[in-house]
Amino acid sequence: MDWTDDAIVLSAQRHGENSLVVTLLTASHGRHAGLVRGGQSARSRGTWQTGNRVLVRWGARLAEHLGTLTGELAHSPLATLLDEPDRLAALASLAAVADVALPDREPCPGAYESVDALLHVIERQPDWAERYVAWELALLGELGFGLDLSSCAATGTTGNLAYVSPKSGRAVSREAGQPYADKLLPLPRFLAQAGVNAPAEPAALVDGMFLTGYFLRHHVLHDRPLPAARERLIDRFRRMVAISGGSSSVPDTISSLT
Repeated sequence: MDWTDDAIVLSAQRHGENSLVVTLLTASHGRHAGLVRGGQSARSRGTWQTGNRVLVRWGARLAEHLGTLTGELAHSPLATLLDEPDRLAALASLAAVADVALPDREPCPGAYESVDALLHVIERQPDWAERYVAWELALLGELGFGLDLSSCAATGTTGNLAYVSPKSGRAVSREAGQPYADKLLPLPRFLAQAGVNAPAEPAALVDGMFLTGYFLRHHVLHDRPLPAARERLIDRFRRMVAISGGSSSVPDTISSLT
């Protein structure tokens, strides 16, 4: 059996002397891996860089087999991002989170479209950092763990939402949550209610990634560590906070709240 599909490269691992095992996010077949024979060659390896969009053909004798991949490069964002280390870190984190969070071989067209759209944003848009954090929030919803940020869980009010309950995933207003602030997750303003609606300071980006990271780790990854590429991105945001002289309200690790 075989199929052809549009895909985004999530990861590529060496296999043997000259091959790669490549994991893709495809438009119609979900997250899907395959063996690329000769993938480590100078001619081929540029096609299978993380974040590349490729047209691929997968084939195997049986559906449950790893199968083999061939592909043609459609677009690579790497050339435009070589001098943009922060955006490159966001691209790497995006691919790594999608790789560990999405189910294997289950069609998820919404996830494909959102990853594809965010890649365009990371390449071209000034609000790429806010949009990245909002993507993680939307991914939780796509996977069935959406947060309810529409109103305060305690009072029902919709204004001045400042926290999220780690147990219910619901927003809490500043007034209602203040006595329990050390047990709640921070809700940065740019994520509250309407999603990304204003530029975010680096400290707010750290708070947002801590929030989404908490639920990704505990509900999607079942307490497995978050990808190293994601940790490198949040470290970059933390360095921005230090440079700006600001401060974040969250601890250095998610485990400190567990």
